[in-house]
Amino acid sequence: MKKRSIEKVRLLLLDVDGVLTDGRIIYDNNGIESKAFHVRDGHGLKLLQRAGIKVGIITGRSSEIVSHRAAELGIDIVYQGAKTKLEPYEQILADLKLSDQQVAYVGDDLVDLPILRRVGCSFTVADAVADIKPYVDYITTLPGGHGAVREVCDMLLRQSGLWDSVTDRYFD
Repeated sequence: MKKRSIEKVRLLLLDVDGVLTDGRIIYDNNGIESKAFHVRDGHGLKLLQRAGIKVGIITGRSSEIVSHRAAELGIDIVYQGAKTKLEPYEQILADLKLSDQQVAYVGDDLVDLPILRRVGCSFTVADAVADIKPYVDYITTLPGGHGAVREVCDMLLRQSGLWDSVTDRYFD
């Protein structure tokens, strides 16, 4: 596994199911869907944003729950129902005038491979599909939906030298 530099990252893109959640989709008797998000992942994403790193979502499914969570976190780059993820990825690059090298992506399944292979820094979660692990730069120690995204956020902040500037107020 070749670990690429993350100092240039200006945008973190995320899959949802299996990354921001544990991958389970729960329906109640009325067909109402629910998902569980980890609060520490959300705080990590807010820290990134505070440091000037944008955050976005590209997911294959469509869910109002994702829209609500993204709005709560101030994430305005949200593509849902993306059966092939490269098209929205390329649109995001064009809109933000970024290169592949300025993007990090976290995915957990085969559908994420085209982006994982292009970005400047690629991540997967500990419980990802085994077939994608050889293609990523970093594998989190935690599974999706259980703090894995926070691991990624902390690593991006520390290795880019931004950690102290966004966390100093907590340690004073």
